[in-house]
Amino acid sequence: MIGPCPGTTPSDLPTSRSQFRTLPYDVLKEASHRLGIMSLVASGLWAFGTLFYHVAVRSLPEHQNISTHVTDAIALISVLLSLALFFYTRRKDLNPKFVLNLGLVYMVLTALAIGLVTHWHQPPGGRTADPMITWIGAVVLMSAAIVPNDPLKTLVAGLIAASMNPISMLIARVRGVWDFGPVSNVLVKYYPDYMLVVVSVVISLVVTKLGHSVAQAREMGSYRLISKLGKGGMGEVWRARHRMLARDAAIKLIQPEMLSRSTAQSAEMIRRRFEQEAKTTATLRSPHTVALYDYGVTEDGVFYYVMELLDGVDLETLVKRFGPLSPARVVHIMKQMCRSLADAHQRGMIHRDIKPTNVVLCRMGNEYDFTKVLDFGLVKVMDRQEVGMTVVGAMMGTPAHIAPELALGDPNIDGRTDLYGLGCVAYWLVAGRPVFEEKGTTAMTLAHLNKVPVRPSEKLGHDVPAALERVIMMCLSKEPSERPANADSLLRMLNNLDDIGDWTADDAEAWWRMNIPEGVAIEDGAPMLDPSPSAYSTV
Repeated sequence: MIGPCPGTTPSDLPTSRSQFRTLPYDVLKEASHRLGIMSLVASGLWAFGTLFYHVAVRSLPEHQNISTHVTDAIALISVLLSLALFFYTRRKDLNPKFVLNLGLVYMVLTALAIGLVTHWHQPPGGRTADPMITWIGAVVLMSAAIVPNDPLKTLVAGLIAASMNPISMLIARVRGVWDFGPVSNVLVKYYPDYMLVVVSVVISLVVTKLGHSVAQAREMGSYRLISKLGKGGMGEVWRARHRMLARDAAIKLIQPEMLSRSTAQSAEMIRRRFEQEAKTTATLRSPHTVALYDYGVTEDGVFYYVMELLDGVDLETLVKRFGPLSPARVVHIMKQMCRSLADAHQRGMIHRDIKPTNVVLCRMGNEYDFTKVLDFGLVKVMDRQEVGMTVVGAMMGTPAHIAPELALGDPNIDGRTDLYGLGCVAYWLVAGRPVFEEKGTTAMTLAHLNKVPVRPSEKLGHDVPAALERVIMMCLSKEPSERPANADSLLRMLNNLDDIGDWTADDAEAWWRMNIPEGVAIEDGAPMLDPSPSAYSTV
């Protein structure tokens, strides 16, 4: 499961390398398709050009004694290379970005072939330094216009391609077929091609910006994508707006590109988890569970679901930015988490990935410090076999917050597994540090299996209300039987705590108005004008 994901704000729309990475899958797919067409046309041009040379040009007296074995071989190789690229782009299991990078390599190789063919038989004493635009310059321009790519890559590949003519001139000089005077003439003659490289970069920037506009304008059902909130290894979360209701929402989606990179088994597992997350979240009714509005698949194969847009900050970022919370506030948050988990557990669902980044503290209307539990991507539905939902040997959950029974792969888990995760969250809120601070996944997992956690008061160096500390440590018991029996039992224990101080609605409102004014959210310690991207995880 991917944890907190880096985000962008609506203003993060520069014509930069990051912009190319956000081009939608279908735009990249269509570009790779055009690359195949361009390579097919190039194979025809190579074949026709060579045939025309033999039929028309070699009939002239001054060309009859010229051997064309080398140039014919170069043309034949170019035809075969072009056809190979065409058929390769027709495969269904390709990563479009890889194909477009391959297109840059093809452009350079084509430029090399053009340069060698052009200069292989340069007549001695020919004009040496007349500036001219060549076929290589045209190829560079066409590639930028037809096949969008990273502008920096376009620049580097274009400069290399434009250098094929000067290199071929130098080769001709070494072979003794062309004495063109000073070496500087190689740049004088072909500097227009280098100017076209600059033009190609501008074209690439324009094309990628248009592609980015397509991504923003795309509609998911009744929603139009506005700006990206976050991205993980297998998905993205976007801010979106309903076409008719003018209501903003968060859309979680999986691009077909993400699935095509995975094995068939992994891709099927991802699709099933995504569908399960949507369906299970939709059945939950607690106001403290993120609400889901819609689910579907677009015509171009993008899986998506629409959920409420949270105006808040996840608990990991909250503590990193503002430090440990007061005991009363911690209990306030824990109670709301218990209500969300109790609803899920009563419906036979175990979250299995309770952690600070999956809990969001937010504003809901005129309520402050309203807690939302989200990301049910690893949910286990009791009495249902998880066929195709897991990979053999895979560990469910996040190592820093994993319950011992999950780490051992015990299939007989219940709601007390989530209470262990809730204990880890409460520990983080009280102490400002995780339960264990081991380095590495294995060491962290072994710590949850074997080590006895240090009490929060010992880490902090000052007292924590004894009753609250006992509850937290009970949740962190290695044996599920030693934890509270269920979320409702834990909620009753929290309601009976009497030595934790007060955290009122007025306190919450005052804190939010002072620290996170309306319209401003916090991302890893930095204010930004958008709901916190770290409030959303991606599959």
